Amino acid sequence: MGLLPFETEHRKIQVRKQAEPSEKYGFWPDKRPAELLVDSGVVNIDKPAGPTSHQVSSYVKQILGIRKAGHSGTLDPNVTGVLPIGLAASTKISHVLLTAGKEYVCLMHIHKEKSEQEIRQACSQFLGKIKQLPPVKSAVKRQLRERSIYYLDILEIEGKDVLFRVGCQAGTYIRKLTDDIGKLIGGAHMAELRRTRAGPFDEKSLVTLQDLADAVYYWKEGNDRYLRHCIQPVETAVRHLPKVWVLDSAVDSLAHGASLKVPGISRVETGIREGDIVAVLTLKGELVCYGTARLGTQGMLGDRGIAVKPERVFMPAGVYPRMEKE
Repeated sequence: MGLLPFETEHRKIQVRKQAEPSEKYGFWPDKRPAELLVDSGVVNIDKPAGPTSHQVSSYVKQILGIRKAGHSGTLDPNVTGVLPIGLAASTKISHVLLTAGKEYVCLMHIHKEKSEQEIRQACSQFLGKIKQLPPVKSAVKRQLRERSIYYLDILEIEGKDVLFRVGCQAGTYIRKLTDDIGKLIGGAHMAELRRTRAGPFDEKSLVTLQDLADAVYYWKEGNDRYLRHCIQPVETAVRHLPKVWVLDSAVDSLAHGASLKVPGISRVETGIREGDIVAVLTLKGELVCYGTARLGTQGMLGDRGIAVKPERVFMPAGVYPRMEKE
């Protein structure tokens, strides 16, 4: 099985200032009350063939009785599979998932009889950086652009049908990829497509719309076990991002939108570079915000400076008390 880029990064945690979290404020993500999960979690829906991604998000809203839900990357109506949906306050998380790597399993039908060697040779030419012109019907401007194919593994060849798994950069059109492969072997088209991964979400955590509806029924009957199975904490959605942990005393100012200053940092992962998108967490592992790193790891281990400029804040103000500056 191939690896998406974030899985090849072996980060370590470096301590700037040792500290322990207070149990008086906030919640450990896996101990969060069910009501807060519904208001700030993510559900990884196994999208069925037929409805649009927007319709699936609408179904989730109706099932949970919430006003907002947002999916992280459109799938065509006939495409199935991994569709993470941010709930209520977590709709803001969709941006970091939109740009995360994706994986698909595709059934490609070739138009002429070709040997296995010819098929494998053609597919191998689409590893690494490729140029791709988006389809006529697409959500982006139709101009040639570069995309990365991280891996392309042929799973099975039966006659003119080729089943393959592909890991790719966000924004790669698999239908166009099969068309381009086909140009080397006398023509091909995409017969079926299933998304199997979207950043940190994969098929292991998939639930159906019916699963979610059943979980809500049991929750209203006083049993939240199934709801907790269906809805994941929002922190799951930033598992692929480099991380910075902050002192309890820094949380409230960040919740009000302030930039993170170096004195508020407790721990930081290695390998962070200026300009990277990073997740800022409490000592309990709660997502405070994500934002742009203004310093690299070594700078964040220093004494002064702006470390992270927030882009989206998730921690409500007032959960942690306003404290003296560190």
